[in-house]
Amino acid sequence: MLHRRHLLRAGAVSTAVSMSGWMGRLAQAAGESKTRPKRSCILLWMNGGPATIDLWDRKLDHENGGPFKEIATKAPGLRIGEHLPKIAEFGNHLAVLRGMSTKEGDHGRGTYIMRTGVAPSAAGIQYPSIGALMSKELGDPHAELPNFISIAPQRFFSQDAYGSGFLGPQHASLVVGDNQFNNNAPNLDQILKVQDLEKPKSVDDATSAARIDMLRDMQEEFSAARPGAVSKSHSAAYDRAIRLMQSAGGKVFDLSDEKAAVRDKYGRNLFGQGCLLARRLVEKGVPFIEVTLGNWDTHQNNFDLVKTLCATLDGAWGALMGDLKERGLLDTTTIVWMGEFGRTPKIVKERNGRDHYAAAWSTVIAGGGVKGGQAVGKTSKDGATVDERVTTSADLMATVCKVLGINPEKTNMSNVGRPIPIADRTANAVTEAVA
Repeated sequence: MLHRRHLLRAGAVSTAVSMSGWMGRLAQAAGESKTRPKRSCILLWMNGGPATIDLWDRKLDHENGGPFKEIATKAPGLRIGEHLPKIAEFGNHLAVLRGMSTKEGDHGRGTYIMRTGVAPSAAGIQYPSIGALMSKELGDPHAELPNFISIAPQRFFSQDAYGSGFLGPQHASLVVGDNQFNNNAPNLDQILKVQDLEKPKSVDDATSAARIDMLRDMQEEFSAARPGAVSKSHSAAYDRAIRLMQSAGGKVFDLSDEKAAVRDKYGRNLFGQGCLLARRLVEKGVPFIEVTLGNWDTHQNNFDLVKTLCATLDGAWGALMGDLKERGLLDTTTIVWMGEFGRTPKIVKERNGRDHYAAAWSTVIAGGGVKGGQAVGKTSKDGATVDERVTTSADLMATVCKVLGINPEKTNMSNVGRPIPIADRTANAVTEAVA
């Protein structure tokens, strides 16, 4: 009699393998048991390098300021760019870090340093992204949903900046809407779903269960013959994927459950619907979600582009903050807004644009754990230098850790056998922004 694992080799579970083609990306290994995450973090990643001088640090009395005005926020004394009126309503929840200063004006290196907190290593160390780090610290290995979900990432500048590095594939992200560049794509619901989550209609429940059972037999045989971290991660990836397929967790990606008015409020675009999905994932206990808004590389026609991008950003982020507050989740959800660098204070008049600039710019943290209603740091009158509270990428990583209740000095063993702290040892957290 043939053993059922031999039937698998003959193709009996080919459909099961096909419908689970995304499993390798999930890669969620079992690990130390933890309680359900009490904190979540949403990273709003502005791909391309936003002109923060036009958004968060206006220079009205200098020619570098450009044509935009500024508006008051709900926090006395905190003023921001005129094209973020909905965000201004939550000024008391915002801490604008105006002293950001890094040394990386290249898209790839800038992306890497801001997403990992360190420069690329010449020693071969594979540093994890902020999402992987937070997955390890805040995640629940037994949850039905992954602990790190990346929505519409644009990873072409630096693939390594999005990886799990030496933390391993168990902390890699589940990606939906990978490398989508059309923010106004017509098929948003399909883009933001996990592909191949449902079994084919031609396969009934009994057949599916039998195929999964046989697949597990094969996996156990493989792991027994090749013990180690790789086989454990591979096995756990399939287990977690199957768990999601068999649970109700996958329904969180079905945005048709939401009322039309809610979807309109976020904006019928990729970033807006991505922020809506992020809110739904927070409600399900996912500890780290990132949503990307691209096209901030405004070398030409900066002001028209920034105005258009702000309309998308303001509507989606404002709706997200409002919904989290209404649901009692804002106090336990931290939002981080940043890109890979800022843009030149000096306007390139022949192009009406701003070029790459890393010496002086802004990032924002908001919500849970943040002492809001303030700007920390100060740039010069022309916006070219930081005059008060220089903040590095390592400082920002340490600050996010502090806000989320994580010790930034905690170490993980790297792929080269060295213990590496979550935030670089040079880090100086912006404690003024920590509640």
